[in-house]
Amino acid sequence: MTLPRIAIDAMGGDEGVRVMIEGAALARRRHDRFKFLLVGDEARIRKALETHPGMTEASEILHCDDVVGGDEKPTNALRRAKTTSMGLAVNAVKKGDAGAAVSAGNTGALMAMSKLALRTMPGIDRPALAALLPTLGESDVIMLDLGANRECDARNLVQFAIMGAAYSRIVTGRDKPRVRLLNIGSEETKGTEDLQDASAQLREARGLAMQFDGFLEADKINRGEVDVVVTDGFSGNIALKAIEGTARFVTDLLKNAFTSSLRSKIGFLVSRPATELLKHHLDPNNHNGAVFLGLNGVVVKSHGSANAAGVANAVAVAARLLEDKLIQRIAGDMTSLDEQQLGGKPVPRADSSAA
Repeated sequence: MTLPRIAIDAMGGDEGVRVMIEGAALARRRHDRFKFLLVGDEARIRKALETHPGMTEASEILHCDDVVGGDEKPTNALRRAKTTSMGLAVNAVKKGDAGAAVSAGNTGALMAMSKLALRTMPGIDRPALAALLPTLGESDVIMLDLGANRECDARNLVQFAIMGAAYSRIVTGRDKPRVRLLNIGSEETKGTEDLQDASAQLREARGLAMQFDGFLEADKINRGEVDVVVTDGFSGNIALKAIEGTARFVTDLLKNAFTSSLRSKIGFLVSRPATELLKHHLDPNNHNGAVFLGLNGVVVKSHGSANAAGVANAVAVAARLLEDKLIQRIAGDMTSLDEQQLGGKPVPRADSSAA
C-alpha cells in the first residue's frame, strides 16, 4: 500500500536537518513505502541526503531558510507561516501536497499554525495534544490534553475522550478502549464541577466506541489499567513532566547505585539485561510522536531533543494514523455523539470554520 507522502519540517528540533533527515531515512528503511516532502534549506538537506542515498528518490525538497525559533511566541510565528519550514510543512497538508506533517519545532507555534491552516473538525471545539506513555500492561496509554488547552470545560473533556478512544483503537486494537478522567480521587464526588459533569455525560452516553470507567488518580496512569487518560492541558502537562522526571530520576538513581562500589559494579554486570530493558522502556525516543487530535489533517509533534530513532518513531506514528484513517474514525464517532442525547441535551455541532 502506497501512503500519502509525509511533510518533514527539516529545520525543527535541537539538531535540525541532520537528525530529521536521519530519522526519516531510518523510518523508510523499516518501511520502504514512505515518501517525503522535505521542507527547509535545500543545500543543507541535500548534504544530509548524501549519507542516505535511498532517500533521494523517495523525497522532494521544498526550499525554505526561515525557521521558527524555539522560544518564539506563537503569535509572532503565525505571521511567518507562509515563509517558515514549519508553516510550509503544515500548509502542504492543507493543500493536499502531503498527507501528514512532522515537526520537532516550537510546540505552541506548531499548534497555532496547524489550527489556523487545517481548522478543527466538525463537532470539535478545540484540538488536543495526545501522546503515548509506557505502562506495565501490554500496550501504551494515550494521554490528552498535554498542553494545548490550559482550561477545559465538560464539553471539551467529552470530545477529548472520543478523540483519544479513536486513537487508542488504532494503537491497542481494542474495539472499546478503557477511558478515564484524571482526577484527585476515584470517587464520583471528587473533582471540579466540569469533571463531574463530563463523567456524568460519558456514563449516560450509549453507542460510543469506548468503555468509560470513571476517574483515575495520577499514580495509576502507567499501571496498564487504562487505555486513555483524559484531562485539561494544564494538569496534563504537569503530569507528563512529572512522569518524565521520575523516569530520569529512576535511571540516574540506578546508575549511581551501580557505580558506587566494586560490588555494585559486579551486580550491574549480573543484572545488565534487566537494566537495559528498563532503559529501553523508559527511553522517551521509543514513545516519541505526540499528535494534535481534532484537526482536519494529521500533524505529529516530535520532541525537540529526539534522536534519529525518536524521529523515525514520530514518522511511523504519522504513517500509521494515515493508514488507519484516524480522521475518519473521529468523524464517525462525533456523528454517533450527535445522534444521541448526551446529558439530557443534544450536543450542537461546532463551527469548523472557526480558527
